[in-house]
Amino acid sequence: MSPIAYTGGRLDRAGASRKDAAWVAARLADPAARVVASWHDRVLVAADVAVRLAPEALRDLGASDAADWVLLGLDDAAPLFCADVAPELAPAVESAAGCEFVELRAATPALRADEAALLAYARGMLIWHRRNRHCGVCGAPTASEHAGHMRKCTSCGTETYPRTDPAVIMLVERRVPNEPPACLLAHHSRLAAGMFSTLAGFVEPGESLEEAVAREVLEETAVRVSSVRYVASQPWPFPASIMLGFRAEAESFDITVDADELTEARWFTADELRAAGEWGDPDAAFKLPRRDSIARRLVEGWLAEQP
Repeated sequence: MSPIAYTGGRLDRAGASRKDAAWVAARLADPAARVVASWHDRVLVAADVAVRLAPEALRDLGASDAADWVLLGLDDAAPLFCADVAPELAPAVESAAGCEFVELRAATPALRADEAALLAYARGMLIWHRRNRHCGVCGAPTASEHAGHMRKCTSCGTETYPRTDPAVIMLVERRVPNEPPACLLAHHSRLAAGMFSTLAGFVEPGESLEEAVAREVLEETAVRVSSVRYVASQPWPFPASIMLGFRAEAESFDITVDADELTEARWFTADELRAAGEWGDPDAAFKLPRRDSIARRLVEGWLAEQP
């Protein structure tokens, strides 16, 4: 199978060096330095790669001080930063780049895997900065340090680092003698009509990942599970999660949906899933999750095991 979307990044993140302000300043002055620009969480892409702009091009357009830029790392020794651009500058940046800002998920199918991973990384970092402009302890403004990988309170000195919210996402299988295997999919209230996906939810304080899987399935569908096992993970900066994929076996089969979360949940056989349409297909009554999601990977992995 191809890599899971938003994985496969190849940058050297320069974790030790980025703490050195002089080293970071030298990287900003490097003629090979480039910047990935973002506007309203949209990105610039050309064909199958992210557009990389020269720092001076952004400065000439009146972009924000480079102190607010984030060093993503070294791309074959060339420093690569990311930066938000002000709304009033977006048209000029698009003109300079020769393309328009687009939603990352819309661009992902055409992107190389490492480029999609790069843009997901940039998106997550920039969202984190916007959400941590003030200290969570005293409320004073924070300042970016460590090339954008830490924010420090200008009053009490509290240091805040980028965080990712862990979320479990699981494919639950039902096996009953003399019946074909089936898996549990649900239509979430936030999904497009007809789209069914795997169950998912955030990990709560004081529980293991396996406990989170069992709790979420029980809360949303009243199905009890066992034999929870990890499959794979996916960065998910929409806005700030890591999706931790699992498989589990159903111990009970009757479904009662949590109406606050789901509109419907049911068991699907392999034949039903193979007949399903794609996300965005207006003629399909039943659609599978988008191909850039680990939900789709879990479904396809299960389907590959079925006769």
